Amino acid sequence: MQGKIYTVLFLCTGNSARSIMAEKLLEHWGKGRFRTFSAGSHPSGMVNPFAIELLESKGLSTDGLRSKSWDEFAVPGAPQLDFVFTVCGNAAGEVCPIWPGQPMSAHWGVEDPAAAQGSDKEKRQAFRKIASYLENRIKIFTSLPLASLDKMSIKREIDTIGKLQDV
Repeated sequence: MQGKIYTVLFLCTGNSARSIMAEKLLEHWGKGRFRTFSAGSHPSGMVNPFAIELLESKGLSTDGLRSKSWDEFAVPGAPQLDFVFTVCGNAAGEVCPIWPGQPMSAHWGVEDPAAAQGSDKEKRQAFRKIASYLENRIKIFTSLPLASLDKMSIKREIDTIGKLQDV
């Protein structure tokens, strides 16, 4: 019997790289236990081509990915969110919409690979590095026994994941 399917929203300012990668990585590692979404406070309007390239190199589908506003998730009829994770410094400090159902939230900030300077090779390396950090955090998150933990324990765990030093 399948347990609860948790709905997760990853937020960043532009919703073009980090939150997009996190969405698809959790979809993959969550193995059907999570419905995943991403959004931005000020969406760029496009998904970064290096993010698409990285996801495709991992065999993950990029069909339907788009840069979208977090407002889509704060309206009647939007998915009921269980978790909201900010993955960039800007979104963590912004005033967020009121999320229906009061989902648990945590800040999992990582550097912006889209801000990387240099050659395409150096930019790809920046995307691989950030995807690795996100993937490590997501693997830890997916290993949590969410159904058997109380809310305070889950909150403590997701906050701890966000404070992990990425190696």
